[in-house]
Formats: sequence, C-alpha cells, structure tokens
Amino acid sequence: MKVYKSREEAPIEHQWNLGDLFESEEAWEKAYQEVENSLDDLREFNGNIKGSADLLRFLKREEEISAIFTNVYVYARLSSDLDTRDSGAQSLVDRVTGLNVRYSEAESFFMPFLLSLEEEVLKGYIAENEELQYFEKSLLRSYRYKRHVLSREQEEVVSQLGEAFSAPGQTFNMLNNADIKFGEVTDKSGNKQELTRGMYSKLMEDEDREVRKEAYEAYYMPYVQLKNSIASNLSANIKNNVAMAKVRKYPSALEKGLFGDMVPKEVYENLISAAKKNIDTLHSYNEVRKKLLGLDELAPYDQSVDLVKGVKQDIGFEEAYEMMLDALSPLGSEYRQTLASFKDKRYIDVWETPGKRSGAYNMGVYGVHPFVLLNHHNDLNSLFTLTHEMGHAMHSYYSSLHQPRISAGYSIFVAEVASTVNEVLLIHHLLKKAEGDRRKYLVNHFIDQFKGTFFTQVMFAEFEKLTHEHAEQGKPLNAEVFSSIFERLTKEYNGNVLSLTEQAKYGWARIPHFYRPFYVYKYATGFASALAIAGKLLNGEEGAQEAYLAFLKSGSSEYPLELLKKTGVDLTAPEPIDSALSTFRSLVEELGSEY
Repeated sequence: MKVYKSREEAPIEHQWNLGDLFESEEAWEKAYQEVENSLDDLREFNGNIKGSADLLRFLKREEEISAIFTNVYVYARLSSDLDTRDSGAQSLVDRVTGLNVRYSEAESFFMPFLLSLEEEVLKGYIAENEELQYFEKSLLRSYRYKRHVLSREQEEVVSQLGEAFSAPGQTFNMLNNADIKFGEVTDKSGNKQELTRGMYSKLMEDEDREVRKEAYEAYYMPYVQLKNSIASNLSANIKNNVAMAKVRKYPSALEKGLFGDMVPKEVYENLISAAKKNIDTLHSYNEVRKKLLGLDELAPYDQSVDLVKGVKQDIGFEEAYEMMLDALSPLGSEYRQTLASFKDKRYIDVWETPGKRSGAYNMGVYGVHPFVLLNHHNDLNSLFTLTHEMGHAMHSYYSSLHQPRISAGYSIFVAEVASTVNEVLLIHHLLKKAEGDRRKYLVNHFIDQFKGTFFTQVMFAEFEKLTHEHAEQGKPLNAEVFSSIFERLTKEYNGNVLSLTEQAKYGWARIPHFYRPFYVYKYATGFASALAIAGKLLNGEEGAQEAYLAFLKSGSSEYPLELLKKTGVDLTAPEPIDSALSTFRSLVEELGSEY
C-alpha cells in the first residue's frame, strides 16, 4: 500500500495541474472579482425584460458569468480536496460558497418572470429571434416547474437561505475529512499507528480476524462518539429537504428529489420492492461466506475479506491503466486512445497524501477537461475504482465535446451508467482469462461489487425514504431513531446469518451521500442499466457500440430515462432490474456450487 507522507513526495506526473483552470491564485482572484462585479449586470434585467432581444441578452450574459463562476468554484473545491487541512484553500471554498448565494440571489427573479409568461408568448419570442433557439429546450423544460416556483420576493428569500441550507453538508464534510481522527491499530511489527481511511479498506481484507476487528472498532469509534452531533446535523439536512419540498408544493421530499430527472416515484419504489423480493440470494451469499470462512458467526468485519486465498495481485498504477484499456476494447479504438491520453495530461490526482479528501470522484469542466481524484493503492479494488472513475471522465469528455455548454452537463441519474459499464467490461475481461481459484476470486469480487453497488445502495435509499417520511409526519429524528431504522434495515437486507455488532447500527453516521438527498438509488439503477448495456456490447449486438457512444455524447439533451431507452434499457419496465438480480443469483450459485 503506497501512502506518501507529504504531497511533495508524490510524482508530479500523477498530480493535477490546476494551472489548466487558473495559472495562479491571483488569476483565480481576478475571475472571482469578475463574477462578483458582473452580478449587477444580472440584477439590471430584473423588471427590464420586455421582449425577445432583452431575453436573449440576459440569457447570453448569464451563461457567460456561469462559465467563469464554474471554473472559480471548481478551482476552490479541487484545491481544498487536495488538503482539507489547508485553511487557505478552505477560505477559497468559503468565499465561493458565499458568492454562489449572491449569484443565486441576483438571478432569482428570472424563473418567476419566465413562468409568468404564457408559453405561447415565449414561443413567439423564440420564433422572432433565431438566436433564442439555442436556449429553447431549456426554457420550455422550465415550464414543468411552474407550480413549484414562488413569487419573485419569495425566491429572493429562498436564495438568501442557500448558504444556511447547505451548512449541514459542509459541516459533515469538514467533520468527516478534516476533523475526525480514527483510533490506533497494530501494524505488522506490533507498533501502534493511527488508522487512515486507505488503511481501513486494506485491513478489512486482512486474513487475521483480530486485525479486521481492531480496524473495524477503531474506524467506528469517532462516529459512535459523535453520534448525537452527527444525528443533529443529518436531522437538520433532512428537515431542510422536507421544508423546501413543502414550500415548493411538492407532494413529498422524495418526489421533489426525482422531479428534475422526470423519474416517477414508482421507479424508486419498485427498485426497493424488487431488491427485497430477491433478498434471499443475498442471504444465501452470506451463508456461503460464513461457511467458507469457517466461522461460528459472521460479523460485519468479515464481509470484505477474500474467500479465495493466495491469488491477490500487486497491480501498479501504470499496469492498472493498461489493464483497463485492454478491458475496454468493446468500446472501440477512439474511446481507448482518448482515455490513454488522460494519464499523460495530468487529468488524474493518483495517490493518497495527508489531508487529501477520501474516496474518488470525477469533476468534468466544460471547455477545460475532466479532473479525476483517486486515492490509489496497488490492488484489485483500486483497479476497479480507476476504471469506474475514468468511465465518468470519458462521459464528461464526450458530452463536452459533442454538446453545447447548455446541454453538456449530464444528469447524475445516468452518471453511474458510464462508470459501471466500464467496471462490468473489466470484470468480464478478467474472468475470460481466469481459471480455478483465480476465477473463484474474481466471481467473489463481482458478487461483492454487486452487493455494494446495488443491494447496499438500495438499503441506503430505503433509509432515506423512511427518515424523510418521519420528518414529514412530524416524528423526531435523533441518533436513537436513525440507529433503530438502520439496524432494522441491515438485519432485513443481510439476514440472520449476519451477527451485528453494537457499532453496526451507527452506519448511517458515516455516509456522505445522505447529505445529497435521494442520490444513492441512482447507483443501483445505474448498475442494472450498465449490466444490460455491457451485455449488448460483449455479445457484439449490432449497433450496440454506436448507441452507447451516442449516449455518452448526449449530455442532458434529453431526460435520463429517454436517453437510456436509446441504448435499449427501459427502467420503467421490470426487465433491467429483474435481469440484474438474475445475474446476481447466477454468480452466487456458481460460487456456492464449488464448495
């Protein structure tokens, strides 16, 4: 496991070049001031849009300011994520967060104005001024929000509350990435050292059960200690969501969360229902895991250790990149050549360094390029994480290349499709070459990937649904309530074979995605969609590659469910979810049949 003691130790070619956004902090400051000074330009349009020419001038000016603001925001965020302890970088984030509130306030008049127009009047403006056709689809989509937009004065108030409403998420981010310190664990030499997130994922795979237990208890220790503070923070976030749903006249917080993607709540509810109807397969897998590990009882810290021993590989970053490119052959030479170039252009920040944000992500910037954050370790999990994030990066790259700015940003709903197609292609590539214990090891890895990306996320989605319903019904939300719901769901999804520890019921306290309401279900729908698309690619189905690449190039030019239908996946029908669950059953049966 490679962990550098300082950022300076990490190879420069494996670090982001933030100069691609701004050459210096002084250049960032100049752009920041440009956005701030431009807000009056937007305010001057308030009450002064009298016809098609005025409307066009506003929309063009808003897009210009938005483009600069995006770069200002991303630079601040990336700088902070490289070292969350850096107060200078954090001050940039604080400033840009405040600027975002003022920006929202300056343009808050526009949506009430737009929706005060009769749709035929707007269409008349577009017919009158050809340049407005660029904005046409976005403008007409806005009419879906007509009954949810407030008066101009009310929208101004809501925009002023934006910073306060974002506080719970920011508070958790600082707690989780900068302030929380984990307990100590014993290294191979018998010495005590402080646990890091990167170490934790590795130690949970250690063959020594006492090592896993020690790491598990050390990892959960701060979350249990801070359970009441984190619960208060999460409760505030949920109540904010519920309050805004009521203010904007949505039937529920869930339906508000689904509205932007035009996803019926039945898709969300049917996903949970389908997973629970097939939960016996997950219970069977836990039985297999318990049996193969030779345990009297299966604990949460036994869920990541390999069931097949002696086949682990040390996979360096350069080797991992080549393995990924080989696996993605079904996507064609243009895709692979483009992706190969990302490594040399410093689009990826590779290694774990002190204070660096945990996990991995892609942030695409229109007109610049994708920025991918990793905390890479030379193992199979890191190979899959790399492949996953580069799927996001290629989605960003293709959408930015083939779409105008207004439709280049794709919905989060489809974001996980591109990343997971890559992962599915990788596992099939590895399985094709594997025999004996190596194949069993990979089948087990695929099962665990499936469990984490589908079943765990569906469980989280149900937790979100239930806790928001509690708030909507005026019921209390505190550490005890969160723990009770989380513990019950953990037992229901994993079955009686999993013996829960005292810490397990506090799992809710460590999940960052709970501060992005109704997000996690998209991992599960994305995974099911990706399995279907990858199957078509691997089978060489005529037109499958072209349809999928067209999907990657589509940005938000259509609503997510319609984009997926063009790849042959219809999430309003049961088939994609049922097919995915059938695949999971087959994998569990293959692993179980060997013993």
